[in-house]
Amino acid sequence: MVDAKWHGYLDNQINTRPDAPAVSDPTGTNWTWGALGKAVEDASQTLRDAGVMPGDRVMILSENSTATVAFLFGCSRLGAIAIPFNARQTEAELARVVEHATPAAIVLTTAVSRDAQAHADRLGSQPVTGKFGTVHLVARSSDPDPDRDVAVLLYTTGTTGTPKGVMLTHDNLRFGGMTSSNLREMTTNDVIYGVLPVTHVFGLASVVTAATYAGAQIRFEPRFSAAALYEALTSGVTLLSAVPQMHALLMQYTKEKGYDRLPSDTLRYVSSGAAPLDPTWKRKAEAFYGVAVQNGYGMTETTAGVSATRNEIGDPDISVGPPLPQVEVRIDETVPGGGDGEGEVLTRGPHIMKGYFRNPEETARALDSQGWMRTGDLGCIDDRGHVHILGRSKELIIHGGFNVYPPEVEAALNDHPQVIQSAVIGRVAAGDEQVLAFCQVPDGCTLSPDDLRAFVAERLAGYKRPRQIILASSLPAAPTGKILKHRLLDTFAEQLDP
Repeated sequence: MVDAKWHGYLDNQINTRPDAPAVSDPTGTNWTWGALGKAVEDASQTLRDAGVMPGDRVMILSENSTATVAFLFGCSRLGAIAIPFNARQTEAELARVVEHATPAAIVLTTAVSRDAQAHADRLGSQPVTGKFGTVHLVARSSDPDPDRDVAVLLYTTGTTGTPKGVMLTHDNLRFGGMTSSNLREMTTNDVIYGVLPVTHVFGLASVVTAATYAGAQIRFEPRFSAAALYEALTSGVTLLSAVPQMHALLMQYTKEKGYDRLPSDTLRYVSSGAAPLDPTWKRKAEAFYGVAVQNGYGMTETTAGVSATRNEIGDPDISVGPPLPQVEVRIDETVPGGGDGEGEVLTRGPHIMKGYFRNPEETARALDSQGWMRTGDLGCIDDRGHVHILGRSKELIIHGGFNVYPPEVEAALNDHPQVIQSAVIGRVAAGDEQVLAFCQVPDGCTLSPDDLRAFVAERLAGYKRPRQIILASSLPAAPTGKILKHRLLDTFAEQLDP
């Protein structure tokens, strides 16, 4: 019988297929399921030796690697709660989450991440070596939580800029992995390209957990490059989950090599997430890959998935598909902007988070007594039962597959002494969303956009930094002084880059 904990899927592969290929990464590591199991045991023991107790939280500051997965499952085996956190985050971003989560240990995957190494140097961590390879470790005081349902905490900054730890349970991850695997009809013969960050829910649930459930192989890549993706897709990879920007760069790279379409004999499934599909782009992408491009909808709080398509190639459908099995979706038309079948998307089922860590107020706002979660997104359901997302009521920007919350970026800009106030919005372009910043500065100010860009680079991860910064002596505002964000694009149209 499979253990009801998250690592139970792993145990099933270890017990039934120990010699089958499991995970690899650019360090040269290439583990079977049995070897991964030994690495997980070593990771778990390393945490015990560092004083980590069941119920403690362990931050895994990383980029995609085999060691990352060893410590994720090592936490589960120990009974600790993993906090996957992207090593590309800045020192200030890391400090806010550490203060809120109070982890008993921080593990840094320095072998694959120069940013993890920089954090390790600053934190005064020590290298540790085991069957998982070499990582750096910082031991801190233990503060265990008696709640043993939670498997991971995934942090978002929230619309207020305050970190919010989404509590996903063992059952959440098991359901998300099984559902994602079944949706893609994964088998032991599949090879998955693992470039979506494991520190975010899509990579964690729909790649790592789904592959572990099915026994599929994962080729991890710490950072995206079109050249590496091309090499992988032309050398055995069968499944690709990516965001529009990755698809676009791969298409350009392939074109430069003299091909109109991807020369792959193995690729059978492609999905594009984290941004709406454009019909023209979808047709172009399907011609390029030679397979249907699927779409879906989800968020951290829903263990990635709410709905997804299973379309044939050429299907003009640009919805996010019907709800996944056991998932319910309904539309609340009573919200502002609702009516005539449109409103806020609500969902419930085994995919819904337990709540926000140490934040009962936000949890109560998101979840009602009947288990429905308010997504904050506006949408509708068509006659076929397919969900359509019409807009994000929370002003969330999704750039390159990462969540960017305007208040956090605005706060970084406003820290500059010559910035009076700022407004940050998203603009859809080439299947992605660009981050644009508009800053009010004093008359005669000598500050340049490049100066401000360098200033925020120390405060924001790369994907949060504005693509363009416009400086002005005034911004469109209501009589109350509130900036009218909906007027920014028109007001500054002549200054915007194409």
